[in-house]
Amino acid sequence: MKDKDTKNNLSQSDSDEKLDIKKSVFQVNKEMMQQRQAELEAQQAEIERQHAQREKEKREAYEKKLQDEKIELMRLKQGLVEESEIITEEKEEEVKLSFWKKIGNFFYHNKWWLGLAVFFVCLGSYLVYDFATKPRPDMVILMLCDNADVGNSVYLEEYFSEFCEDSNGNGKVYAAVYYIPYSEDEYENYRNGVTNKLTNFLNSADAAIIIGDKRTTEDLLIPEDSLVDLSELYPDNPHVKDYFFYLKGTAFADRMGVPESCITDDMFIALRKPKDIINASKEEMQETYDKDFPVFEKVINDLS
Repeated sequence: MKDKDTKNNLSQSDSDEKLDIKKSVFQVNKEMMQQRQAELEAQQAEIERQHAQREKEKREAYEKKLQDEKIELMRLKQGLVEESEIITEEKEEEVKLSFWKKIGNFFYHNKWWLGLAVFFVCLGSYLVYDFATKPRPDMVILMLCDNADVGNSVYLEEYFSEFCEDSNGNGKVYAAVYYIPYSEDEYENYRNGVTNKLTNFLNSADAAIIIGDKRTTEDLLIPEDSLVDLSELYPDNPHVKDYFFYLKGTAFADRMGVPESCITDDMFIALRKPKDIINASKEEMQETYDKDFPVFEKVINDLS
């Protein structure tokens, strides 16, 4: 009983540490945004201060000129001086600028706002180009285990694409495998962005098929709550046990072009159960499940 309490305490401690890591990510982002906002406000305040100083100097110079001219005019009227070097009747010559000088003058006086406009136009153009040219996957598979040999295999996405159909209607068949190397080292998970990726993908309806190992079910998913019981779908399949289709001893290593030793005993492929999650409804999960299940079944048949 004491060991069980100790284990529960350790589990709670690990959960608190993971929560602290996630909170620290949001806190760092918030502090960086606040710091950037403060810098922009300071820059704007300095620009306004300099502008106010220049206007003040112009106003003081103009007032001094008026005062000097007033005094000089009184001296002329009193006959103290016959001519004045201050008061002169000069016709102000109209400055005529060429077309290109007018353009240059416009850019000079509006360079700050033009710079911002150019920046946002370039940013918008890049985002539009990236969205238009980025391949849209017909399906997504999540690989939630630290196995670089399989995760970086050039055949991984090709293998699932063989069984996939053009569900998005863009004329191309493409199954994307998002390799998220979740390991027991929490610091490495945080440093490599694994924690954020897991939060985003596990709370979206993008993927129904997952590849994982024992650590995946111990730390990330509760099989009874999150996964489909494959033993009900494939009762006679020797590689199926409860919620998992185990990949050891199948043709999976050969399909990936890696040695059999790269496939661990606890490595499996499974199906996520349609249900309500943070960023998606059960209906959205069901839609993804219905689209991806035929591919899952073809993979099971191919590897069995």
